[in-house]
Amino acid sequence: MNKEAVLTGATGLVGSALLSQLLDDERFASVKVFVRRPTGKNHPKLKEFIIDFSSPAGWRHLVKGDVLFLTLGTTKARAGSKKAQYRVDHGYQLEFASAAASNEMDSVVLLSSAGAREGSPFFYMRMKAEVERDIRALGFESLRIIRPGPLSGPRKEKRYGEIVGTALIKAVNQLGILRSYKPVDAGIVAKAMINAAFPGSKGVKTYELLQVFDLAGHK
Repeated sequence: MNKEAVLTGATGLVGSALLSQLLDDERFASVKVFVRRPTGKNHPKLKEFIIDFSSPAGWRHLVKGDVLFLTLGTTKARAGSKKAQYRVDHGYQLEFASAAASNEMDSVVLLSSAGAREGSPFFYMRMKAEVERDIRALGFESLRIIRPGPLSGPRKEKRYGEIVGTALIKAVNQLGILRSYKPVDAGIVAKAMINAAFPGSKGVKTYELLQVFDLAGHK
């Protein structure tokens, strides 16, 4: 199909898995990634842009292609505060989506989270819901929102709260409790995101929890 993918968050857990799969996918002729630091990958399909996310004037014109995959995110601990985390998870993501809309891209696949809800008592869930809302308002022809449960896979940084939470969920899943919140491998999420971009039907569609496994063809 010779499509061009545009990817943010390519050095993160899901983003790095997604990048590898996009480079291996024959439907994509090229993959643009926007990162703060090099991915370390060398591939003829890869176009890597090292940017300052806080200076969109330097990169907005480059956000062009067929499908925009948004996986950018951080933690409050790494960002330093909720405000700084919001700037990355919401502000930078929305800036990229806005650039894509201005450059007439019509297809976006957004990595969100299970439990995303504007009225949630949890900051992270509210933030994710607000990202969804604001990107939806840009009016893309096709918007796919992926809401996986807890992520598993090899992280470059340790997230001890997530490790403990994932272990507890695995334990209760053995008892048949919270089965819809079972941990999902980053590679499965990446596969689901790619599949969500095809066959390219119009409108907004949200994939919840177990639907992510179905979308990836993983039971």
